[in-house]
Amino acid sequence: MNHRLKELEEKIGYRFRNRELLLKALTHRSFAFEKDTKENYEVLEFLGDAVIGLIVSEELIKRFPDKSEGELSQIRAYLVSESSLSELAKTVDLGNYLLLGKGERLSGGRKKSSLLCDVFESLFGAIYLDGGFYEARRVFLERFLKKMWEILESAVTYKDFKSYLQEITQREFKVIPSYALIKSEGPEHDKTFTVECRVKELRTVASGKSKKSAEQQAAKEMLKALGVINEANGP
Repeated sequence: MNHRLKELEEKIGYRFRNRELLLKALTHRSFAFEKDTKENYEVLEFLGDAVIGLIVSEELIKRFPDKSEGELSQIRAYLVSESSLSELAKTVDLGNYLLLGKGERLSGGRKKSSLLCDVFESLFGAIYLDGGFYEARRVFLERFLKKMWEILESAVTYKDFKSYLQEITQREFKVIPSYALIKSEGPEHDKTFTVECRVKELRTVASGKSKKSAEQQAAKEMLKALGVINEANGP
């Protein structure tokens, strides 16, 4: 395992003084559950979310000095969303270093956007605790900033899918999309939610690890159904 940790350190350009932090940052709750321990990445994910948010906010102010607070907030929300952070995680193959329980491995957990986003945040929580904000910021700027700007420049919209869909449907059809939870399944520590989105006679269905992410995915599918975005240019 030490070899794998060292390999990841080389990819991100940071060597941990305390590798236990890195190991914890890569440990999914399904793996911890199988090992009968509470040690997993969720607290580091919480911290990393704040660290990344601050780094991105600082860079947005530099890049877009004339934009309003509201516009900057929308762009930041897009850049720290599940879809964007999971793309950053893929640039260093982060999913291949995840410690997952058997069920999560078999269900393709290493490629799930939700898990890639989570572990990306936990990684920066670990870097922050190990080396401080300066090192977390340095790693992000040196390794991920270019890709982040590419993601933003390729986006059809930097608004979240639900907000974008509502704007479209209000303008074109004078209606607001409706969302309904169809089902939730799986153990308490690893549930999957399935949500339906309706716009007049159109219906789309999507799943996610939370109701919020499932609704976002269902809204994205509705935008595709309406011909607003497609896989080639969708964010």
